[in-house]
Amino acid sequence: MTVHFVVPEGVDDALRPSGGNVYDRRLGEELRAAGWEVREHQVTGQLELAVVLAELPDRATVLVDGLVASVTEAMVGEAARLRIVVLLHMPLAEAVGEARVATVERAVLGAADAVVTTSQWARRWVIVHHGLAPQRVRVALPGVDRGPQVAGSTAGGHLLCVGPVTADKGHDVLLDALCQVKDLEWRCTCVGALDLDPAFVDRLTATARRAGVAERVTFAGPVTQTGLEELRSATDLVVSASRRESFGMAVTEGLARGIPVFATEVGGHPEAVGRAADGSIPGLLVPPGDAGGLAHALRRWLTDTELRTRLRRAAAGRRTGLTTWANTARIVSSVLNRAPLVSVSLTSEHRTDG
Repeated sequence: MTVHFVVPEGVDDALRPSGGNVYDRRLGEELRAAGWEVREHQVTGQLELAVVLAELPDRATVLVDGLVASVTEAMVGEAARLRIVVLLHMPLAEAVGEARVATVERAVLGAADAVVTTSQWARRWVIVHHGLAPQRVRVALPGVDRGPQVAGSTAGGHLLCVGPVTADKGHDVLLDALCQVKDLEWRCTCVGALDLDPAFVDRLTATARRAGVAERVTFAGPVTQTGLEELRSATDLVVSASRRESFGMAVTEGLARGIPVFATEVGGHPEAVGRAADGSIPGLLVPPGDAGGLAHALRRWLTDTELRTRLRRAAAGRRTGLTTWANTARIVSSVLNRAPLVSVSLTSEHRTDG
């Protein structure tokens, strides 16, 4: 069994790590372990993707990362001769909000043999907004590697935020919330790329200085996986203030160590936070963009020993129920095996599989 896996160039860029890149890498590894011959193609954009697709043999099975697939109109024309499955980490039409992007993405996903999303939220979104037939969209949640359970400190003041420092990830909201609880003891480390929006990062650091919390908020930039594991081993609480999130791998990676999570109630975050087997929730969800609500949640965490104990117990329970990368690959593999070859060229969301 051979699959041509098309991923964005820079998938291994250590300076710009992302959940999508980690997902692609781990999925490829697990597909190989399951017996697939994975032929990887790294592309920089839609023109290069068009060339790669044109050179593939008829009836080839192709798995294309949605970051490049969703804006490439050539995907529609190639769908009649290739078995194309789109791996959609985040619907670009929702993230970008441009009519042309929505039109192209709708046509691409409608022409593909199948679509794999990384959350139930993303599946619902493309079915409702792009009119995809539900049976053509499968969910393969990101896997996780369970690590040693983190006990946490007595006071609970070591906070960790993982993700590129951008407005979408809500670091300004997080900083505002932290400033509202600066009378309490805490330290927050933000791990992630600092060069995607340098002006935004400059504003954050200036705000932290003015508020007198600059020594307590560390913008560490990207770190190695080993470095991130070291940080998690000393973390009490994972915080994500994202304004949009298709799933939230930073959330499950924290829960995989038994660390409670405070996250925004947006996109796939509620799925990522989830519940332990006993139904308890291993963290708190707050509205996106609500610094006051996040500050209130942080104040509760930092001042309520009983709350910390309860959420840590729930996080320990949630840890054992998280999915594995092998299971993620099993789902994707089943989609690749069953993806039909489109027999006619159809460009709308109302096409029929054949």
